[in-house]
Amino acid sequence: MRKIAVLGSGSWGSVLASMLADNDENNQVLLYGNRQTVCDEINEKHTNIHYMKDWALNKRVLATTDLKEAVKDSELVLFVVPTKAIREVAQNVKKVMTETQTQPLIVAATKGIEPGSKKLISQILTEEIYPDHEEKIVAISGPSHAENVAQKDITAITCASTNYENAEKVQEIFSNDYMRFYTSNDLIGVEIGGAVKNVIAIAAGMLVGKKYGDNAKAALMTRGLAEIMRLGVSFGAQPWTFSGLSGIGDLIVTCTSVNSRNWRAGKALGEGQKLEDVLENMGQVVEGAVTAKAVHEICQKDGIDMPISEAIYKVLYEGADIDEEIRAMMCREKTSEVRW
Repeated sequence: MRKIAVLGSGSWGSVLASMLADNDENNQVLLYGNRQTVCDEINEKHTNIHYMKDWALNKRVLATTDLKEAVKDSELVLFVVPTKAIREVAQNVKKVMTETQTQPLIVAATKGIEPGSKKLISQILTEEIYPDHEEKIVAISGPSHAENVAQKDITAITCASTNYENAEKVQEIFSNDYMRFYTSNDLIGVEIGGAVKNVIAIAAGMLVGKKYGDNAKAALMTRGLAEIMRLGVSFGAQPWTFSGLSGIGDLIVTCTSVNSRNWRAGKALGEGQKLEDVLENMGQVVEGAVTAKAVHEICQKDGIDMPISEAIYKVLYEGADIDEEIRAMMCREKTSEVRW
């Protein structure tokens, strides 16, 4: 029997918990959330209607609001909480681990960068849980909307760790006949790709809201990938990582799908809706909005040229006009396509 704790009872957490229970009947999966009503619904009806309509979880998945119950004796703890909650939850997990003498493998499925500290999810988890053992952190990232995985659509994503054996362990536990995991040792690159593509997806939605065509979408994704690579390399990532699933793969799906909260938020903004109304109506966290702030802070500090990301920051946090930002980007000083 292998106990797995999944922290975060939103759409992605619910789908991953159900998938892990499906993968092996010996997996004991406990889903942690902070809303008792959601946990009760999962335990009694095996549904999570607020996040995933017309879908049912594996009946062996149990939900709890008791973090200690979830983490105690777990072989693997999967973080699927929003970026803004990662540090606090990690601190509480560490307390439980210390109290119960539990030493699980930590897996991050959250995609983001923390404003202020400007740290990646794996860096926060290392700092708060395993300060001397970064190798016990694994990140999973790639083109993988929860709605598609729930339907068992063919999906391929990356699992990365500085310890290849731990990446392979996650690969073995998570893989099945519709979801294929590839390993990587570029933890930083995989996380940068997963985080910053959400910012570019907001921009992609804005273009659709503004009625721009295919040429504009292609230009945005291509130049957006250049920005992601530029930032990743500054963090020490391997450039070729961004040509893979956690780079261009995740960028494509997030910039083109109505399942993307970031894309939908951008589209609503492009159509003239106010940011506060968009975020309230979304009902779920728009990670790209948080990441845009962190990316802006990094660009200001390190002088990294990321005009698309900076434009999104200005629209979200400074009230800039979308049309004026597009015009300003198109009229920037002429330069070569390939540069670092």
